[in-house]
Amino acid sequence: MSKVLTVEAVVERDGTVILLQPVQLPTRRRALLLILDEPVAEVSETALLSEAALAEDWNRPEEDSAWSRLQ
Repeated sequence: MSKVLTVEAVVERDGTVILLQPVQLPTRRRALLLILDEPVAEVSETALLSEAALAEDWNRPEEDSAWSRLQ
C-alpha cells in the first residue's frame, strides 16, 4: 500500500493553495484536495511569523527542565 501524507492547507478565494507546513518530497506527486465547508480561523500574522523563532527558544532541554514540575 502507498504511503499517504495529510497536510493542512488554506485555499484562497482564487484557488491558490497555501500549505501550513513545509513538505519535502523526492519527486512530484499527485495530490487530492478536500475542501471543508468552514471558514479559516483568523490567526494573528505576528503570531505565525514569530512561531519559528519562539520554537527555537522553547524546544531546548533547559526549558523542559524548567517546566517539568508542571507536567
